[in-house]
Amino acid sequence: MDSRLGVFKALGDNTRYAIYLELARSARPLSTSDIADTLGLHPNTVRPHLERMRDAGLLQIQIEIRSGVGRPQHLYSLADDAPSLGLEPPTFPMLARMLLSLARRGALGGDEAAEIGREQGRADALLHADDASCLEAVVTQLFSLGFDPAIAGSDDGETAVIGFCHCPFRELAESFPELVCSLHQGMIEGMVEALGGAEVDDFHPLVHREPCQVTISSR
Repeated sequence: MDSRLGVFKALGDNTRYAIYLELARSARPLSTSDIADTLGLHPNTVRPHLERMRDAGLLQIQIEIRSGVGRPQHLYSLADDAPSLGLEPPTFPMLARMLLSLARRGALGGDEAAEIGREQGRADALLHADDASCLEAVVTQLFSLGFDPAIAGSDDGETAVIGFCHCPFRELAESFPELVCSLHQGMIEGMVEALGGAEVDDFHPLVHREPCQVTISSR
């Protein structure tokens, strides 16, 4: 959890968050000067923020070798496993809407969607085999997907309620609640099942309460 806490802290600063958004929206890596010019800041102000985000694992650097005189320029882009914050290309939501509409016309329901989600969750679990616990793995995965998870524990320490403070699927979930929320529930159930040591006690989707949440207990 320490590494994810570092990510939260890195994005908790308004300037770093603005820089992160610029890099997420850009189709190409950006230099310190590019970012400074866009945000109206001095490059010396931007540079330490970039280094802080790089230390947190949010950014990656490539070196641009210039043909003329001068030092090589550092170009920054989001790391491959950095959270998307819902800034995917607009074609992705469009494709998702069409596929969900197709699934609904084909009379696919929540049960089928949940099973597809479980398959994805079991695959996701393979990426978190070294995490300290099932709960940590689930929270880390939810954070990477942009759900901004918040955790509340029970007095006995055996049950945790994870609230989804932000839903990257919200627009689709409002149009296709049964399919999208069932996919999400299945993803968590499949991941917990594959990792072991815990179980999903309850899942409250968009249509039940806000924020949406899942309750996970250790075995």
